[in-house]
Amino acid sequence: MRILVVEDDRDLNRQLVDALTDAGYVVDKAFDGEEGHFLGDTEPYDAVILDIGLPQMDGLTILEKWRRDARIMPVLLLTARDRWSDKVAGIDAGADDYVAKPFHIEEVLARLRALIRRAAGHASSEISCGPLRLDTKTSKATVDGTALKLTSHEFRLLSYLMHHMDEVVSRTELVEHLYDQDFDRDSNTIEVFVGRLRKKMGMDLIETIRGMGYRIKSQDKKA
Repeated sequence: MRILVVEDDRDLNRQLVDALTDAGYVVDKAFDGEEGHFLGDTEPYDAVILDIGLPQMDGLTILEKWRRDARIMPVLLLTARDRWSDKVAGIDAGADDYVAKPFHIEEVLARLRALIRRAAGHASSEISCGPLRLDTKTSKATVDGTALKLTSHEFRLLSYLMHHMDEVVSRTELVEHLYDQDFDRDSNTIEVFVGRLRKKMGMDLIETIRGMGYRIKSQDKKA
């Protein structure tokens, strides 16, 4: 999953980026409103953490522009303002949730996981497909209760496919959501990771849709 953090406080920005990276996300960052708006407008993100009080362009203006341009990624607002009217303004501008400063990083991570799950149509922190289970809270995957030993890239790939179960996901979409903007987008590593996942799972739950991409299909659905 690929996340954008837009926060002008460099220490807080770094703390968020480090925590998200440790949690298995790919993270891009911006320190002002103009850069944040540009990245959110041109790159595909699974969620955005957006501060309201930003230089050059404030968070609410950014959010309103994104929503007008049909950018539908979940947005978690960060605000130092305690007035209820500011929180209402954020929700009305298109925010999906908010956290008031100061906050615990763990709360931000929990709210972010919930936003991503809900955007993909999942209510529980655990996503399952037959014997395969993905725990979004612990970033662990199991098959028949046995933990899979996955690299960070393998887990990101599996997580994205599980969040988008029954959808055919193209290789281009996977690359865009699994790597930051500086990654070589012509890499052929997706096929390698898919092969490794199949071998580690001991089953072929990941379908190759020739000429289109990959899909994990719900076990109770027919082709």
